[in-house]
Amino acid sequence: MKLNKIFLFASASLLMTSCGLYNKYERPQVDTYGLVRDVASNTDTLAVADTASFGNLPWREVFTDPQLQSLIETGLANNTNLLNAALNVKMVEDQLMIAKLAFVPGFTFSPQGTVASWDGNKASKTYSLPVTASWSVDLFGNLLNVKRSAQMALLATKDYQQVVQTKVISNIANMYYTLLMLDKQLQVVNDMSKLVEETWNIMKIQKELGRVKETSVQSAEANLYSVQAQAADLKRQIRETENSLSLLLGQQAQTIKRGTFEGQSLPSKFSTGIGLQLLNNRPDVHYAEMSLAQCFYDVNTARSKFYPNITISGTGAFTNSGGGGIVNPGKWLLSAVGSLTQPIFAHGQIIAGLKVAKAKQEQAYNTWQNAVLSAGSEVSNALVLYNSSDEKSKLEEKQVESLKKNVEYNKMLFNDGSATYLEVITAQQSLLNAELSKVADDFYKMQAVVNLYYALGGGRY
Repeated sequence: MKLNKIFLFASASLLMTSCGLYNKYERPQVDTYGLVRDVASNTDTLAVADTASFGNLPWREVFTDPQLQSLIETGLANNTNLLNAALNVKMVEDQLMIAKLAFVPGFTFSPQGTVASWDGNKASKTYSLPVTASWSVDLFGNLLNVKRSAQMALLATKDYQQVVQTKVISNIANMYYTLLMLDKQLQVVNDMSKLVEETWNIMKIQKELGRVKETSVQSAEANLYSVQAQAADLKRQIRETENSLSLLLGQQAQTIKRGTFEGQSLPSKFSTGIGLQLLNNRPDVHYAEMSLAQCFYDVNTARSKFYPNITISGTGAFTNSGGGGIVNPGKWLLSAVGSLTQPIFAHGQIIAGLKVAKAKQEQAYNTWQNAVLSAGSEVSNALVLYNSSDEKSKLEEKQVESLKKNVEYNKMLFNDGSATYLEVITAQQSLLNAELSKVADDFYKMQAVVNLYYALGGGRY
């Protein structure tokens, strides 16, 4: 008889193991080769051997501008989305605590008292003070998988909080650098406005001397208004960007204190890390994987519902009831009950629940795979933006120097009567466009650094 019990227990254990009810989540195989493209080649992929990652740097080491650091600290303290993400973490922590307490017996206390009188006789008073304990035996992993699913949900929620934090830091930095770019472009336009106004005044003097016609003066005047209109548009963009940044900081719209465009110092050499590190660093990728792990345990939970629930209950009551010869003073009544519930027919709900859980797991896997590919694409885009903007900026620097000389040369020729007013105006417009493009591409370099930091999972303290 004893051997039969051992055999029965071993068979049950083997059955549970084969069903995978107690299996732990393991990361599926994923190919990270070629995840990041080489910026200098159209066909080769980036072969990175560095173990350190640019994304691991604390944000204060990346964004060293004191004004920007102050804005980021304000955003991290006041941003609504970040505050809500922190509250989500607290709620999931409470849910995990509930899942853990499911392993602990539940106790209920339900005191009762009665007063009875028969045929006008003296009333009798009885009372009962029962305490009931109930414990679910987790023989088939239902409670365990619910707890593990809650643990994965907590990890995923913390990852999402990091996603929001990284996004807040990146958005604040991008808006800050946008303001600096607009400030610099406004300075360039204002400087050009003075130069164009000077040309207009020269045209008026030349007209009075009979050297040029009224059309020359009108063209110079129109060119001045065109430049001034650009300045007005830049001022509008500055105000709108300040309003957007204020909202991101959780503040009312206001003027943003900031440094200068030329005073920024950002990293120019990056260790992007290998593909697997990218998976670990990116909080959104890890969030997607933890969601996949949560679905894995949800499938196990759905499977466990096909097996019986075993519950052990015990009751202890202190009573003065006269039943069974019990009289005052009070006595203890103790009882214990074991119950087993085996689902046989549940209107297809258990089968449907398992199918739904498996479908969600497949969706979570697809989402995780897409998050991996998106991460690699974002890193590639940030690297190519930095390199192309850096290359363009160097060429535009030479172009600006050449156009400055061209403007001065055309002014001299115009005063000598060897150049037309159109040549002077065209040279000034070309110089203005080149200077604005140079500032824009320098900004794109800054933006590329921010984007790369975000794409590599930066934003940590």
